[in-house]
Amino acid sequence: MTVETLDLDDPRPTEIVVEIAGSGICHTDLSVRDGAWPYPLPAVLGHEGAGTVMAIGSAVDAVSVGDRVVLSFGFCGSCPGCLSGNPASCPDAPMINLRGTRADGSVTLSHDGAPVHGLFNSQSSFATHLLTEQRFATRLPDGIPLELAGTLGCGIPTGAGAVLNVLASRPGSTVAIIGLGAVGLAAVAAARFSGCSRIIGVDLNPGRFELARAFGATDVIDAGRDDTVATIHQLVAGGVDGAIEASGAKPALNNAFLSTKPTGTTVLVGAAPIGTHYEIDSVALLSGRTLRGCTMGSANPRVLIPQLARMWQQGLLPIEKMSTTFKLSAIEQALAAAADGSVVKPVLIP
Repeated sequence: MTVETLDLDDPRPTEIVVEIAGSGICHTDLSVRDGAWPYPLPAVLGHEGAGTVMAIGSAVDAVSVGDRVVLSFGFCGSCPGCLSGNPASCPDAPMINLRGTRADGSVTLSHDGAPVHGLFNSQSSFATHLLTEQRFATRLPDGIPLELAGTLGCGIPTGAGAVLNVLASRPGSTVAIIGLGAVGLAAVAAARFSGCSRIIGVDLNPGRFELARAFGATDVIDAGRDDTVATIHQLVAGGVDGAIEASGAKPALNNAFLSTKPTGTTVLVGAAPIGTHYEIDSVALLSGRTLRGCTMGSANPRVLIPQLARMWQQGLLPIEKMSTTFKLSAIEQALAAAADGSVVKPVLIP
């Protein structure tokens, strides 16, 4: 990736221009860069942006110039899922977020008159400024560092929402979380917030364990050394009530599935490359276990993002402990740190 000077289109009636204070790097950005997920090029990536509204279209009524906002994924706003408060289930969301243009095919970015694809996940936040629809912006409470708040737009709600909205964990319940990146750590924090009595974090990188405990893990398992399924059943007789697979590694899903009790629920949030096929133990499935997929935490961003912001203010979601900032000009270094796992959540500062 290179830093270029581009032309940004003027906002249309329902669009806003946001000056970016910071943008998290998500593994989806890496997947698109590496060709595992399709996206038209040339393009500006980035989809965990937060910043200040600098300009608004003539029909914008949800935000004002000067508002601090967190940006999230795109959705149609008119399908049954969107109208029922679950825009993450919008059937048009993949197309909206991955086409690189507005609905009419026009681009928001150009370079010397040549089109550049923006609106990646309705953002393209690896930039100083972006243009998006007003409905994809959520106002942020005062007192939260704006440069880190973009992480509340994708990875954090994906993990937290999997626990809060899909597992709907109750006080005293037990949960295992496989993969202790940003998504998994957010799931750990949400499990603590929900009052889970046993929160088991699993990862191949022991360097993540201290951080997992800071987010609320009661136990940690080194997946490179220990038998994950057997160890979880030793810690919780009969298996955990719920499991979250947040690593995106193909073998991890069956481990998560087998770690639950016979009527437990496993939620897949790890994004493996398109075309990945999983294998699930048939006897374990016949016993009554449930497997569910979950994107974006099955959440309404304007409901979940303020809840996550309150958790942050209360010390229950210490995002700053997982975040490392990089200048936008050091994007290659930041992407490498995300890819090799040396940094949990890189955040680019324009």
